[in-house]
Amino acid sequence: MKSSVKNMTEGSPAKHILAFALPMLLGLLFQQFYNMADTMIVGKWLGVKALAAVGSVGSINFMIIGFCTGVCSGFAIPVAQQFGAGDYRALRKYVANSVWISAAFAAVMTVGVCLLCRRILVLMKTPEDIIEGAYSYIFIIFLGIPVTYLYNLLSGIIRSLGDSRSPVIFLLISSVINIALDIISVKYLNFGVAGPAAATVISQAVSGILCLVYIRSRFLILRIEKSEWKPEKKYIFRLFSVGLPMGLQYSITAVGSVILQSSVNTLGSMVVASVTAASKVNMFFCCPFDALGGTMATFAGQNIGAEKPERIKKGAGSATVLGAVYSAAAFAALYYFGRTAALLFLDAGETAVLDRVQQFLFINSMFYFPLSVLLIFRFSVQGMGYSALAVFAGVIEMGARIMISYGLVPVWGFSAVCFANPLSWLSAALFLVGAFFYCIKRKQKEFESERKENTQSL
Repeated sequence: MKSSVKNMTEGSPAKHILAFALPMLLGLLFQQFYNMADTMIVGKWLGVKALAAVGSVGSINFMIIGFCTGVCSGFAIPVAQQFGAGDYRALRKYVANSVWISAAFAAVMTVGVCLLCRRILVLMKTPEDIIEGAYSYIFIIFLGIPVTYLYNLLSGIIRSLGDSRSPVIFLLISSVINIALDIISVKYLNFGVAGPAAATVISQAVSGILCLVYIRSRFLILRIEKSEWKPEKKYIFRLFSVGLPMGLQYSITAVGSVILQSSVNTLGSMVVASVTAASKVNMFFCCPFDALGGTMATFAGQNIGAEKPERIKKGAGSATVLGAVYSAAAFAALYYFGRTAALLFLDAGETAVLDRVQQFLFINSMFYFPLSVLLIFRFSVQGMGYSALAVFAGVIEMGARIMISYGLVPVWGFSAVCFANPLSWLSAALFLVGAFFYCIKRKQKEFESERKENTQSL
C-alpha cells in the first residue's frame, strides 16, 4: 500500500505548516469536543455539583496525563529527525526503544497515581461536597494511563513522518464512541461521573488500536526487524534526554495549575464550577495554538535532521502570523459569544456562575497572542532538541501561577484567578522568543563547523 509519509524539508514552509496544522487542528477539536461532551452531559444531567467534581480534578488530570502526552511527543522528535536525515534503520530503533520505555512508564505510573489519588485530592483542599465524585472520575481516568501512552506514542510517530490526517480520522471515530457511551452510562445506566470517565478511557483505547493497525499496514519504513527490537542504551538515553524533559515540562506547568486549583477550591464549589465551564470553552478556542505548536515540533525536527535551521526560522515566522490573526478573531468571538458558549454546560438560571465565566473568558482571550507565541516557539525549540529550555519555560509558567495563587487569590479572589493563565503565558513567551533565536544560531554554527571539517577531511 502507498506510504503516507510527508517530507517537510523542501518547498514553502508556510504551505507545509498550514497543510499539516489543519488536520491536526481538526483532531484537537474532536478531542476537545468529546471532552466537552463529558462536561456538557455531566453539567446538564447531573448538576452543578457533579460539574464541579469533574472540574476540580482538571489540573491534576493535566499534570499526570500531560506528562504522558509530553513524553510521547518527545519520543517522536528523534523519529522526525531521523526521517529528515533519511536514516530509516535508526528511525526504527528509536520507535522500538520508545515502545519499551512507554510500557514501563505506563505500568509504574498507573499503580502509583491510583494509590495516591485520594490523598492528592485531600491535599488539594477539594470541597467535601464534591470529593467523592472527583475521586470516582479521576481514579478511572488514571486506570487508563496505558491506553493514553498507546494512543499518544503511536499518533506522535505517525505525525513525525508527516501524516497529520490519519490520527484525525481515528479521533473522530473515538469521539463518536465516547459521546454515545457518555449518554448511555449517565442517562440509562445511572453510573454518575464514573460513566464519562470510563467512556473516555474506552474511546481512547479504540483510537490507539486504530493507530497500531494503520501503522502496520501503511508505513513500510516502520517494519521493525527482530534485531531492531532489542533495547539499546544509545537510543534509550537519547529518548530519555528528549522525552523526559517534555513530560516534565507539562507536569511542571501543571504543578502551578494544581496549586492554583487548590486556591480556587477554597472559594467554594460554585467558583469551581465557573472555572470548569470557562476552562472548557477556553481550551476549545485554544486548539489552533496547540495545532501550530505540534506542527512546529515536526517541522523543526525534520529540518534539523536535514540541517536546515533557516527553514525553521521562516516556519516560525509564518506560524506566528497565523497565530496573530486567529488570536484577534478568537477574542472577538468570545467577547460577543462567550456567555452563550457557557450555556452548553450550564442552565441559563445560573446567572452568578455565567457572569464569572464571561469575566474569565474575556481576560484570558485578551492574551491569546502571547499564548500562540509561547506554543510555537516552545515546540520549535523542542523539535531542535533543546528540551531543557522548554522545561525552564514551564518553570516560569509554574512560578507565575504559584505567585498568583498565594499572593493574589487570597486578596482579590476570582479576579486574580482570571489573570493566572495570561500572566504565566506572557512570562514564558518572553523567555522562549530569546531561547528560540539562541538555538537557531547555535545549530547554524554546529552545521557550519561540521561542513568545514568534512571539507578539510576530503
